[in-house]
Amino acid sequence: MTPGDVAAGLSVAAVLIPQSLAYAGLAGMPPERGLYAAALPPIAASLFACSPYLQTGPVALTSLLTFGALSVHATPGSDEYIELGIVLALAVGAIRVLLGFFHGGVIAYLLSEPVLLGFVPGAAILICLSQLPTALGVPPTGQGIVASALDALSHPSLWNWTAILLAAITVALMKGAAQLHRLVPGVLIGVIASIAWSRSTDYAGATVGSIELGFPELPNSINLAAVPLLLVSASIIALVGFSEPSAIARTFAAIERQRWDANQELVSQGAANLASAASGGFPVGGSFSRSSLNRQAGARTRWAGAVTGIAVLCFLPFATVLAPLPLPVLAAIVIVAALGLARLRPLGRLIRLSRWQAAVAWTTFVATLALSPHVEYAVLIGVGMAILVHLLREMVVDIEVCLDRDTLTFRPRGVLWFASSKVIEDAFAVAIADHPGATRVDIDLAGVGRLDVTSALVLRRMLADARAAKLEARLIDIPPRARRFLLAVVESEDEPL
Repeated sequence: MTPGDVAAGLSVAAVLIPQSLAYAGLAGMPPERGLYAAALPPIAASLFACSPYLQTGPVALTSLLTFGALSVHATPGSDEYIELGIVLALAVGAIRVLLGFFHGGVIAYLLSEPVLLGFVPGAAILICLSQLPTALGVPPTGQGIVASALDALSHPSLWNWTAILLAAITVALMKGAAQLHRLVPGVLIGVIASIAWSRSTDYAGATVGSIELGFPELPNSINLAAVPLLLVSASIIALVGFSEPSAIARTFAAIERQRWDANQELVSQGAANLASAASGGFPVGGSFSRSSLNRQAGARTRWAGAVTGIAVLCFLPFATVLAPLPLPVLAAIVIVAALGLARLRPLGRLIRLSRWQAAVAWTTFVATLALSPHVEYAVLIGVGMAILVHLLREMVVDIEVCLDRDTLTFRPRGVLWFASSKVIEDAFAVAIADHPGATRVDIDLAGVGRLDVTSALVLRRMLADARAAKLEARLIDIPPRARRFLLAVVESEDEPL
């Protein structure tokens, strides 16, 4: 551990403490649960982390996914809801650890970029909308994220201008501090100033209120029977929630010209979630903003994360000082963090690059907004759409037929598999019929990406049909990786299977 690690860890803790309260509210949890999720998880992650800069704890996207997964089963903030949050963190942690141990880091890439391009900005918009009533000082209606936001916007007579001013000043402080220097803690300045103002003026608006003091304790029992109920949501959080820390770690590793191991990072993120479950928290992930701050503040090893967690632990007995903190300030903190994720331009650019991939991204984006707060279903829809588009595109095979004197060349380009085999076979029959003067046919496989058993058997049948029609038939330019397999099927004198 270096002096830079200590300075960086303390700097991140100053930002993480107020953020953890904000993200706890976004996840539907009491404020102290956010602090619990910010204490032990960074320490646990530092024991296994591959990246020296990655900072772990409550994050906006994972908190929204947590709310969507749990709110259908229990009332947010209730004891049952908290217990389910612990189970969800346990399941997310177990999935990530297992994936890491069994070298399943590649699974994290199953979520294609178009799915993430649609889901992340959609989720970011929902996060902002969820905080809008609080920022306006309007009590939420409980009718859902979008409905509550629209209701708050449509009733300006209910707006609390003090709340709006607090939120606006917090946003200005955070943005202004970032313009001055990345190490200027705009979040901390805003929180301290708003607490001082709240105390001095007897602010009557909504505040954080009472916070349970003390260190996190191990849960008396964990309702393992709820694991199957939350398994799909846990799997989605485990994968979607890992996309951000993996992108952060890969980027920093490339800049520093260092190696990065996705499997080891999965284990570290899994350990963090297991620690969150053990301390009564909820699912956590890697934060881009806090990781960037960690690097800029001078972190050199993974132990900076441990310093952050220890600092939060030391703060827990004094957390009551946050009780007067106005909730509009926390809403502003969440909104600023979410705005960084609401990147809509790539969605527009994707239309010009690929209509198929744009369809995946826009379908996921619309589904995310339409299905809120159960945004995990939007991810499933996006993944399903991506697979469908892939299959449809793989079924398209370009076929070129040309005649040179008495030699007919049949040249397919694409992937030959069971779904496209009939198209190829039918096109071959048409080509032979349309060129009765040909005495020889070459099936050119240079443009073929890969073959499966079905397509190999179809090629064998095509050769047999051509020879039965008195044509000299052969395969040419067979891809090297398919040569042994294909020739074993085609040249077999008996039935190959």
